[in-house]
Amino acid sequence: MSGIPQPSPYRPDPAITGIADWIADSVRAAVFPQAITRFRNRRWAEAVGLDGLDDAGWTRHFACFEPLDGNLPQPLALRYHGHQFRSYNPDIGDGRGFLFAQMRDGAGRLLDLGTKGSGQTPYSRFGDGRLTLKGAVREVLATEQLEALGVNTSKTFSVIETGEQLDRNDEPSPTRSAVLVRLSHGHIRIGSFQRLAALEEHDHLAMLTDYALAQYPGPPPPEDAPDRDLPPVRLLHLVVERLADMAAAYASAGFVHGVLNTDNMNISGESFDYGPWRFLPRWDPAFTAAYFDHSGLYSFGRQAEAIHWNCAQLAIALRPICEAPPLVAALERFPELYTAAVRRRFGWRLGVDAIWTAAHPDDAGAMVEAAERAMRERGMQPDRFLFAARQGSLSGTGVVEDFTRLLADVPRVTDTHEYWQGDTPQSMVIEEMEAVWSGIDRGDDWTGFDAVVAAQRRMGNAHGPAPMPAGQPI
Repeated sequence: MSGIPQPSPYRPDPAITGIADWIADSVRAAVFPQAITRFRNRRWAEAVGLDGLDDAGWTRHFACFEPLDGNLPQPLALRYHGHQFRSYNPDIGDGRGFLFAQMRDGAGRLLDLGTKGSGQTPYSRFGDGRLTLKGAVREVLATEQLEALGVNTSKTFSVIETGEQLDRNDEPSPTRSAVLVRLSHGHIRIGSFQRLAALEEHDHLAMLTDYALAQYPGPPPPEDAPDRDLPPVRLLHLVVERLADMAAAYASAGFVHGVLNTDNMNISGESFDYGPWRFLPRWDPAFTAAYFDHSGLYSFGRQAEAIHWNCAQLAIALRPICEAPPLVAALERFPELYTAAVRRRFGWRLGVDAIWTAAHPDDAGAMVEAAERAMRERGMQPDRFLFAARQGSLSGTGVVEDFTRLLADVPRVTDTHEYWQGDTPQSMVIEEMEAVWSGIDRGDDWTGFDAVVAAQRRMGNAHGPAPMPAGQPI
């Protein structure tokens, strides 16, 4: 889901129906008292052939959830388990969302339309299955910012306000409600495999592995990888490659997801499900996003460790259908892949020529380390620091001067977009997000929201497509 979306005809392909009997439950959407479209992602609607829907059709499909032609006849709530803050929980699944449709884009990639806030399911437990409007606005701002910064992320496709008043313990209540639709490469999680392993459904575990390889293909493992042709081994190598890149993308974006549980890890390597996210106000490895993350398990500086640990849980889940040594070999690739991805992604943000970065890994690594030291010393918000560095307007002595000297000695791309001539970068720290929400909450004023989304897309156009690893789904 990276790069500029390209127009494509609507090509329904509900591929999951072949495994739905044992991985999902048919459900019905809630009936909402009203439907006011607040966000419609027209460029990604065009990429999947749904840009021709009129306003009434958009409401029918993305508020009332009338099935799309040739697609799933009824939504599916997916079943999965997961480690939540390292504690195994078998009592989870899609509790306020479902898989609504699947289709192919112009490149032949399988894409999902999934929901958030669409009502209760068998896995809602004590939840109401709803989403606050503020939560939906936050997800738009997170996904648009991450997309612009080159992170392989789900796309917020639609937000429709639903007219219900919701009570929440962690924000002023009652508050407005919404239903959100996201476009993504899929909703098969590490937790999907964990559930099948825990229930000893080994035949289904093998079938899910085959499904994942068929629908989210990638290159084979390295030539020297043991048992590289075995499906579980091939899958784990791909997931390790994808998630190492995702961890590096978070680092270069200065982003803290907040809840890196195994049920939030998509095997396509795509970031999704944004709850207590934050962008760094300053370069601080100990910075956390979730107020309930008391130990800092998912702090900014520990995200790569957490994601690597999650990959290990996938390896454990695959053990019933594969011996351990080739799985361990796949896991051992993570640190090197992560380091290479950090160099690649920081170089991209700084406008360094990608060929040079790949050809000079030690020098590129020294440049990244110098940037981190300089950000810590200056205390600048990372977006501002990297923006100024790319512009050539960064000044200072000591470690800042060391960094600018290193950057001056490497080949750079030519930045012609007007974004790079501005005074400030587009950022999305918590105060900026709250300012956007304040206008909506107090006066139903959406002009600030619209302006920020436009600015985020302008920034994305200025950066251009991010370099993705070979293991991303084709």
